Amino acid sequence: MKILVVEDDARIADVVRRALVEAGYAVDLAATAPAGIEAVEVQAYDLVVLDLMLPGSPNGGLDVCAAVRARTADLPVLMLTALGSTRMRVRGLDAGADDYLVKPFHIAELLARVRALLRRAPRAQPVILRAQGVALDPATRTAERGGRTIALTAKEFAVLEYLMRNAGQIVSTSELIDHAWDSNYEGFSNVVQTYVRYLRQKLTAPGEPEVIETRRGSGYTIAADP
Repeated sequence: MKILVVEDDARIADVVRRALVEAGYAVDLAATAPAGIEAVEVQAYDLVVLDLMLPGSPNGGLDVCAAVRARTADLPVLMLTALGSTRMRVRGLDAGADDYLVKPFHIAELLARVRALLRRAPRAQPVILRAQGVALDPATRTAERGGRTIALTAKEFAVLEYLMRNAGQIVSTSELIDHAWDSNYEGFSNVVQTYVRYLRQKLTAPGEPEVIETRRGSGYTIAADP
């Protein structure tokens, strides 16, 4: 899953980014309100972590939140701010934020709130993803098949999760890169092929059918359960 963090404090932005990346999310950063607005207009995100006090526009993060809501009602917004008064919380929630976390905060709570918002998002249903005998739990970030638990790296989980959320559809290589890597990724072009190979090795025991199908020239797909 891909998260946009809009935060003008470079230290806080880096701490949040590293925590989210370690938890398996792809993360883009923006440091001003206009940069945040531009990001949500050109990229698809699963969640926005948004500072309230941002430079570049009269109402800072409220303007970014308004831009998000003008585009979609479904994209979860978690607002971060040092302004913890009831009045400011109400302003943030009325502007369209889904949750509010006051600085300073514990990273564990931030991650828990991110998981909760992603579970509640319409595209995050069902809670347990199931396809072709694989059960994937985004909350605990675990995978199972045939009664065995499958250990996945954060990036393997991100790739498999996106394929399973789009079960029955063909997902292109560029689409997987957009959702499982951040927008600054400039690595080798066959990175998706490499991670699909890793997943196949882990998901498929002897005698089991492959879960991930390659559609040559188009991308990858996991067949949806009936």
